[in-house]
Order: sequence, then C-alpha cells, then structure tokens
Amino acid sequence: MEEKNNKELILGIDDAGRGPVIGPMCLAGVLIYKELEEEFRRAGIKDSKLLTPKKREELAKIIKETCINFNFQLLSPVEIDTGLGMGVNLNEVEAIACAAIINNLASNLKEEQKKNLVIVIDCPSNNPKAWMNTLMNYVKEENKKIKMRAEHKADFHYPSVSAASIIAKTTRDAEIEKLKEKYGDFGSGYPSDPLTKKFLEENLEKLQKEKIFRESWQTFQTARDKKFGKEIKKSKQARLFE
Repeated sequence: MEEKNNKELILGIDDAGRGPVIGPMCLAGVLIYKELEEEFRRAGIKDSKLLTPKKREELAKIIKETCINFNFQLLSPVEIDTGLGMGVNLNEVEAIACAAIINNLASNLKEEQKKNLVIVIDCPSNNPKAWMNTLMNYVKEENKKIKMRAEHKADFHYPSVSAASIIAKTTRDAEIEKLKEKYGDFGSGYPSDPLTKKFLEENLEKLQKEKIFRESWQTFQTARDKKFGKEIKKSKQARLFE
C-alpha cells in the first residue's frame, strides 16, 4: 500500500442476494482514500441495482484497480440456514460477515491510518443502533475504536458503499452463473420469480443434497410441503385399495 498515513480513508460495506431462496449471499467492503469518491461519482459508480449487468462488470474492474483494498464474504445457503437454525437471525449473520470484512481490511492498516478511517455500512436492519451493537460483538478489540456507522440508503449516498454494492453483486452473480451451468436456469433465485418457483418445485428432491437452496426460507418449505404432502396423500390412498 502506498504510504499516505495522514489521508482520510473510507470503507464502504454492502450486501447482495439477501432475499433469494437459491444461492449464496455476498457482502463486500471497498476501502478507498476519501478523495477518490468524486472520481467514483464521475465514473458512474452508484447503487448496483441502478446499473445494467454489463455496466456493473465494467465498474467492478475499475473499482478493483483503483481502490486500496477490497474484501468479500460469501455466505452459502447452509451457513445461512445453520445460523437461523441456531437462533441467529439474518441480521446477525450479516453482522458476523460484516465484522469479518472490517477485521480483514483493518489488519493491513497502521494505527495512524485507522484513526483517519471511517466505515460506512448499508444497514440491513430497521434499527441501525441495535444492529451496530450486534456488529461490535464480532469486531476485534483493536478495531473497535475505528469510527463506524450504519445507515439506510448508504449505497445511494456514499460512492464507497456503492462500489461495495457493485463488488457484492458481481461476485454473487458469478457464483449464480456457476450454479446455472451445473444445474440449469432457475431465473433470479428470488421467491417472486415464477422460473425460480418452477425450478424449485421440479428439482427440490433431486437437488436438495447439493445444498443450493435456503431451506429455512418459507418458499422452500412451501414447495417441500406441497411435493411431499402430495406423495403422502397418494401413499395413503394406495393403502386403502390394498
């Protein structure tokens, strides 16, 4: 890293794929010199949802080439389901991954740089203050003095968070493409997508062992109950005529 210990730094963090029933969730953090924010704006870096897939890929390359450092955490369906099964809600699962990004990127900084760093997170919770308290449970002691805040719509207001949203989205999209190449097209993976619902209903039993579904999601459980409920009903009917 270039020696600029007295320069202001900003670390933006955002997620992608929080809601899908298929595939991983991704959190990403992008660390930049604050002075780079205006350059990011001019380049067209903004919330990934406002960009085409092609533009996201172009900007992701620029971000990776110009940022100080970046890090991402992929959360598999199994990790999400395991957390929820142990009573850890999705907001806390996300806080754990967010802390991992902070601890990873801060480990490469000198103390003077940490003093000049601000971390801004696009808050996944309706209660930013409570969520920040949860986050701090997982941030290493030596990083707890770093200035941090969680805000709603941070991916809209801060270019560093917008950049993180692009890295998170393109990273997750790459993982989704790998799944589609292996298992077939399942659409967006979101519960509201008819193609996703159809894929889930047709492949639930065959692909359940592959662990690509978030089994704690209501969409999965409804599809499972619909499929196996019918099979149980058929089995009962068959026994009546034995």
